[in-house]
Amino acid sequence: MEDLKSKINLDNLPQHIAIIMDGNGRWAKKHGQPRVFGHRNGVKAVRETTEGAAELGVKYVTLYAFSTENWGRPKAEVNALMTLLVQTIRKEVATMNKNGIRLKAIGDLEALPSKSYKTLMEGIESTKDNTRMTLVLALNYSAKWEIMRAVRGIAQEAVDGKIKPGDIDEATFDDALSTKGIPHPELMIRTSGEQRISNFLLWQIAYAELAFLPIYWPEFTREHLYQAIIDYQNRERRFGKTSEQIEGDKS
Repeated sequence: MEDLKSKINLDNLPQHIAIIMDGNGRWAKKHGQPRVFGHRNGVKAVRETTEGAAELGVKYVTLYAFSTENWGRPKAEVNALMTLLVQTIRKEVATMNKNGIRLKAIGDLEALPSKSYKTLMEGIESTKDNTRMTLVLALNYSAKWEIMRAVRGIAQEAVDGKIKPGDIDEATFDDALSTKGIPHPELMIRTSGEQRISNFLLWQIAYAELAFLPIYWPEFTREHLYQAIIDYQNRERRFGKTSEQIEGDKS
């Protein structure tokens, strides 16, 4: 692992990594266990990822923990996920404070079960002064919901005369999103082999490098994180320009 870590250019780290943690249920099924078993084992991968990213110097990690579509899963699984959320936050807050990690959350949070919401807010409050890294949980989150919410907010400001339609730009829209103040992800990782975005940060990952890994989330380790970052660093990020223009910008 140290050999892999040594290959990472610390001067070219993605400052924000977004992750779709997929495959918990299929991993559990592979081991002859109920889906909840996979979610519980996925917590270890969350810890590995968070601590590994913080050690490298990554500033933001956003985890897709629960989508609005996930409410359609079996009730027993949803209840278990909400219980696991409460247990994990309570268990990990002390470690997050020790490691200087701040907790934030995006999504329709007030629609979460009251106990889950209360515990989440307590975790956010307890870690608010930490500055080493920010861990963002996307909970009851949908990018379409977020975009529509932003559009309605901006439209209302225009109706109220607080902003002119001609003055609306990308910065205006960024500020209306739940990720306000958070830089856009430069690297998005999805586990389980699926190659979809699944309604996750659609606006924010417009220029992110995408990495689709053929492993289930409970199998994700720091080595996988390191390799994804190395692959990211070996790509040429052109942002619509040509390779020649990029080379010219460097000189």
